[in-house]
Amino acid sequence: MSRVNEIRYVGYGVKDLEAEKAFYLEKWGLVQVPSTDGLTWLATQGHDEHHVVRLRQDDSNRIDVIALAAASRTDVDALAAKVKAAGAKIIHDPRALTSPGGGYGFRFFSPDGLTFEVSSDVARGARREIARWEGVPVKISHIVLHSPDHKAAVKFMTEVLGFKVSDWLGDFMAFLRCNSAHHRMAVLPGPPCLNHVAYDMMGVDGMMRGIGRLKKSGVDITWGPGRHTAGDNTFSYFVTPNRFAVEYTAELEEVDDATWQAKVHVPEPQVMDQWQSGVGGPHTMPHPKPDPGLFQMAPV
Repeated sequence: MSRVNEIRYVGYGVKDLEAEKAFYLEKWGLVQVPSTDGLTWLATQGHDEHHVVRLRQDDSNRIDVIALAAASRTDVDALAAKVKAAGAKIIHDPRALTSPGGGYGFRFFSPDGLTFEVSSDVARGARREIARWEGVPVKISHIVLHSPDHKAAVKFMTEVLGFKVSDWLGDFMAFLRCNSAHHRMAVLPGPPCLNHVAYDMMGVDGMMRGIGRLKKSGVDITWGPGRHTAGDNTFSYFVTPNRFAVEYTAELEEVDDATWQAKVHVPEPQVMDQWQSGVGGPHTMPHPKPDPGLFQMAPV
């Protein structure tokens, strides 16, 4: 069965481009990828995904695109056909991509109006081993979205894009996998928008060192540090200058993609955070509101 199998990058339109760029380069730990298109492309150092963030100046803070990977051009074509058959609006059919790294892919609006891209054959970037105490991101870990009909969103992502449900938190949050990672996407109720993007760190020590570096640079933790139950990953949430939530995480559970059986975790404080020792909570995260870019193609 054709399915997506990884996250590539998230593209943002932001009001204050220079502040967002400085945050990712000087504080978060990403590096810039050369380009000639006037956009800012950023990568992690610990993985060979060509880029993980795209930034663009805009009059509003919006999500331009959430880019996912497929294994081959055949899978890209098959997924485009499935998306079209499901009634989602295709922005452009599978074609050669002109973004840095190239590749072959298509774009579409999700039923909620967010722009997605599915691609294959994107050039691999440079990578190096990240040491235990460096405290910089290795790769994107997962993305969490809000949806006004979260169960319909889960159905679309499983039946059309090929995700599988790993676990539920009550009946309101689904954790979805597309490989051996416990979750690469998660969906919970709310207006259609991004909740946060999480980045894998080199173990708990790497996460804590990253938290310390951010604290020294004036970036306060919004929620954490803690450890979730679903996925058993550690967490620490922050907010970028343009009010997008980002996370340092570590030790996300690896599962057998073929045999894992979904569980339902009963919501309670110690399920949300097994440690119960950090600051903040879900109530301290940015309040979700409809993304300004719903059903609107980004200029590029």
